[in-house]
Amino acid sequence: MKILISNSSKEPIYEQITQQIREQIIKGIIYEGEMLPSIRKLAKELQISVITTKRAYEELEKEGFIRIIPGKGTFVAPQSLDILKEKKLKIIEEKLIEVIDESKLLEISLEEIIQMLKLLYE
Repeated sequence: MKILISNSSKEPIYEQITQQIREQIIKGIIYEGEMLPSIRKLAKELQISVITTKRAYEELEKEGFIRIIPGKGTFVAPQSLDILKEKKLKIIEEKLIEVIDESKLLEISLEEIIQMLKLLYE
């Protein structure tokens, strides 16, 4: 599992961790049942506070991405295919919203964006 922390990011560190682990699960880089590093080990690897990694893991557990089993470890939770597809679509939707907002600021029309998207998709 690879996690990169940016000190210059506006996002809090725990959110950066949460987002990267979530994306790795959705993309199939980390598989169902796979054991994740302990909170302490991850904190040490990333050179951050244990409290920060604990918060990230708690968020992921609330969202249903991981299961924390006391005394055994932290594991990637089973994901239903429908929910997984919905989570993938949500990631794309968020990125498209950014593109739309930016294109409006730059006064680029919807038709131009659609044409660009079609070209890039091929």
